[in-house]
Amino acid sequence: MKITVFGATGGTGVQVVRAALTAGHAVTAVVRDPARLPADLRERVEIAQADALDPRAVEHAVKGADAVVTAIGSREGRAPTTVSADSARSIVAAMRAAGTRRLLLISASALETSRGDDPVTRLVLKPLVQRILAHPYADLRDAERVVRDSGLDWTIVRPPRLLDRPARGSYRRADGRDVRGGRTITRADLGRAFVDLADDPSAVGQVVYVAN
Repeated sequence: MKITVFGATGGTGVQVVRAALTAGHAVTAVVRDPARLPADLRERVEIAQADALDPRAVEHAVKGADAVVTAIGSREGRAPTTVSADSARSIVAAMRAAGTRRLLLISASALETSRGDDPVTRLVLKPLVQRILAHPYADLRDAERVVRDSGLDWTIVRPPRLLDRPARGSYRRADGRDVRGGRTITRADLGRAFVDLADDPSAVGQVVYVAN
């Protein structure tokens, strides 16, 4: 496949790029600053230097792609932000203009309770995280709404807490509900999950939870 990755210099985006390359796919990395992309990846990807918030600037990066992954998220901690929703709007507009259909968005499993939650997760952990991250989660909800209403072949991916550790080599998946007991996932395994889902027709129109 040809996969375009937004947020390719971030912790998760880098792992999506690595996983896609490992699987033999061609990757376009959309970045503001190419120098922030790890040196070992720069010669292996097509770099599109552009502002993800400008649909016209990124249209060329999504044109002809078999799948587009946006791993864009806020770097502002708990502060108010609109970066996820604003970038989603821009990417959706660019994909419509380019005639590209497949879109995958990163979100978060703690955004809402689900049928897969155990009592501690449902009653304690998720409500606590939702209060602490109220602003970025509001942004993610808006981003999800943009993607759901896009008319594209979308998948929303909701991982739990992300770990910067070596890949475990496997992950669990549940559609429309949380992975029971799945409270963490390594970014490397999440990257692989994105690549697997990009080529999986059963994931289209689904909110997919993944965890180790």
